[in-house]
Amino acid sequence: MKKQHLVSRLELVKLTKQYPGCLANDNISITLMPGEIHALLGENGAGKSTLVKSIYGVVSPDAGAIIWDGKEVDIKSPSIARDLGIGMVFQHFSLFETLTISENIELCLSKTQLHQIGDLATRITELSEEYGLNVNPTRYVHSLSIGERQRVEIMRCLVQSVKLLILDEPTSVLTPQEVAGLFEVLRTLSEEGCSILFISHKLHEVTEICHKATILRGGKVVDTCVPNEETPASIAKMMVGDLAEQDAGYVKREGQERIFEVDNLSLPSKQPFGTALKNIQFDLKAGEILGIAGVAGNGQDELMAVISGEDERNVKNQLSLNGAPIGHLHAGERRKRGMAYVPEERLGRGAVPDMSLSENTLLTHSDGFIKKGLVDWQSIKDYTASIIKKYKIKCHGEFSEAKSLSGGNLQKFIMGREIGQNPSVLICAHPTWGVDVGAALAIHQALLELRDQGAAILLISEDIDELFLLADRMAAVCDGYLSPVVKTDSTNIDQIGQWMAGTFIDTINQSTQGAGA
Repeated sequence: MKKQHLVSRLELVKLTKQYPGCLANDNISITLMPGEIHALLGENGAGKSTLVKSIYGVVSPDAGAIIWDGKEVDIKSPSIARDLGIGMVFQHFSLFETLTISENIELCLSKTQLHQIGDLATRITELSEEYGLNVNPTRYVHSLSIGERQRVEIMRCLVQSVKLLILDEPTSVLTPQEVAGLFEVLRTLSEEGCSILFISHKLHEVTEICHKATILRGGKVVDTCVPNEETPASIAKMMVGDLAEQDAGYVKREGQERIFEVDNLSLPSKQPFGTALKNIQFDLKAGEILGIAGVAGNGQDELMAVISGEDERNVKNQLSLNGAPIGHLHAGERRKRGMAYVPEERLGRGAVPDMSLSENTLLTHSDGFIKKGLVDWQSIKDYTASIIKKYKIKCHGEFSEAKSLSGGNLQKFIMGREIGQNPSVLICAHPTWGVDVGAALAIHQALLELRDQGAAILLISEDIDELFLLADRMAAVCDGYLSPVVKTDSTNIDQIGQWMAGTFIDTINQSTQGAGA
């Protein structure tokens, strides 16, 4: 039996991939054994995504070999990868919004697999209950939050009998409780002999669950380690060298002037499986960050859409900015009055994938760069170049297409573009989802700098640690209700976690009924 385990599940031998102007992978060699949970670490742009796409058949390496179960293979497509037993959860999801969860999962299964599974919806329900993923096979993908879509991607791999599971930032939009549940799933799969390639920027998760780690920098393997023998700080130093400063905590501020207010906002969901907003009430103050925690799918998307103007329903006087009602204004008018917006979905909502960075800048800065009906392209180019330089965005210049950037670099661009408008109010969702240590630090510092300049910031995130790090006041959302808002220094993770589970809702309903009486 032991001799069988000497045969590697996957071996990469001097894998190399060259793009125009970029050597993405440079002679990378990695070995994964059956049952091994192996972390693949590095900054955005280090070559991680290219490497796993080569394993999954999305791109073809220029040189090197892939050895699968002791035999060299040529993985020309994802379907070949799946036939071998390789499953992958991408950071940017590959789901059809107009299909149900069951229909999306069926698309990646062969006729043989479907025959073996039998009733697919029943199997999804069984796996959902077994692993606590809360996936309803009949729901349409367009009605799902980002966190719920992540669970669908994980479910799609679980339905297949995978021998290697590749996870790209699988916990980015999960709560601590959901992460714990996922880790139980991964440990079970590991014990059953499934190998797992785990990409994450949450280094405390790497030290908790991974058996080995390979660190990439500039497309090369620069180090390896046993994570549970390291600390997050020591691994971060391997990733980015001496630049790996850690967020050690920031001074909390108390805002004074009330800039933005939501007054008793109640609104039914536009989607059949969405969440209605119920008596939402809070304010944003100048020079302060308000953080809102919550499990995905509890009304965050609906709240962001109403505040930003994406949801065009007239909420009359329930929203006000600088003392004036804005609930009847469209998104463009709200921007003109000083509101900026960073959505949770980078590609498609934060930026148009096929447009250049300069063109994406124009989309939200049209007033500043259009004179007498003509676009001042030189000014747009110069301004975009300044964003790239200030935030150290890795790209080929201001004419790079948005889709060509790594997730972290695109996020830094969107953050820089919005912050560059000097907004009086910034609405921001999941600002560091899927970005590396260095990029997260840069984004955190940019948010705090904007706060200290007097802006009011609403920060919605499922990363509780990030909220406690940045927010001056905090609240939680559950089932469309908003908890009381408290100073961050006067609360703790346990209380916020209970509020995320809805323990405050009965109190709110009782007080509302009392006021009505």
